[in-house]
Amino acid sequence: MIMTVLDRFLKYVSYDTQSDENSTTSPSTAKQLVLLKELEKELLALGLKAYSTKDGYVFATLPSNIKNAKKLAFISHTDTAPACSGKDVKPQIIKYVGKDVVLNQKLGVIFKKDAFPEINDYLGQDIVFTDGTTLLGADDKAGVAEIVSMLEYFIANPDVPRPEIKVAFTYDEEVGRGTEHFDVKEFGADFGYTVDGGQIGEISYENFNAAAATLTVKGISVHPGEAFGKMINAIDVFNDFHALLPESERPVSTKDRQGFYMIDEVKGDLENLTAKYIIRDHDKEIFETRKKYFVECAEKINKKYGDGVAFATVKDSYYNMKEKLKDSMHLVDNAVKAFESVGVKPLILPIRGGTDGAHLSFEGLPCPNLSTGGLNFHGRFEYIPVPSLFKMVDVLVEIAKSYAN
Repeated sequence: MIMTVLDRFLKYVSYDTQSDENSTTSPSTAKQLVLLKELEKELLALGLKAYSTKDGYVFATLPSNIKNAKKLAFISHTDTAPACSGKDVKPQIIKYVGKDVVLNQKLGVIFKKDAFPEINDYLGQDIVFTDGTTLLGADDKAGVAEIVSMLEYFIANPDVPRPEIKVAFTYDEEVGRGTEHFDVKEFGADFGYTVDGGQIGEISYENFNAAAATLTVKGISVHPGEAFGKMINAIDVFNDFHALLPESERPVSTKDRQGFYMIDEVKGDLENLTAKYIIRDHDKEIFETRKKYFVECAEKINKKYGDGVAFATVKDSYYNMKEKLKDSMHLVDNAVKAFESVGVKPLILPIRGGTDGAHLSFEGLPCPNLSTGGLNFHGRFEYIPVPSLFKMVDVLVEIAKSYAN
């Protein structure tokens, strides 16, 4: 029995594949390999040349049926974000009729349409929601399901011209290590796409330049009754440091290509405190300025409290793939044509985040990012319209066919 893309998606979200940003193993959680092994079996059953790499990725190839074919890649990750539980996901399909949606009557979890107005674009459509207790996993199991269904189309229609199609399913994308062990040479594609974006129609060939930054504070504890002129409260020091970062340059106050500083984690007490930040900007020069300013803020703090109280470190995470894709814009052009051919308006948007494609583009595999159709990733109000799942399969098929000309 042939599974639909919806069937596949509902199957894949039943697997708990949450990654762990605090883990030092690779993959960060062993449970990610369970779904990857299942995907390998499915691809082999479809007749593809599929295998698990020594590091646990799943690579597969559908041979071309034309001469001198290009090698076109489609890539998605299988892990879900650490920000919200991905265990025991209970998807439910509800027709959106323009009203708030009760996700969980017992717990009183309600999807409020005014809080997420984009849902009004899908009025009258069947939508896959969560039950309000976990994320859904459309990021990026929708992409996985769409890729497998695209492969199934070509297998079922062997006379349709196609390039050599290379597929990769990865892990740990959500913790920034999705391509840490990805061997581009072994994979063997000429160029490709990650299928990891949001609302239907998205095409992205720009992303943030990104860095991880850490502030370490060393305080001095003294009995509060005798603290005058002696105590250095690490928490107060941190507050002073954080206040130096412009409030208008935080994620909640920025959009489009505007960058930001974001506090991600704070741990500590009066004597020892560590604060973790992320720094983002699309513009490389502004990105460098942001990193420099972060360190300068620590220097300002030390002028106030004394040398060695505050120490800042900054480490680059990834860069804007735009500079690596400027000579491969046929990927964007063909994606635009594919969306238009199936009646979907293309939306060329910068990614306010990162993507495996950014890393791969810098490693020699140009990879813009395509939508999956999902929205509100990483939380209990994540959802995906059912028609978007099916449309994305059509889009991937059209893109692949365009490289068989």
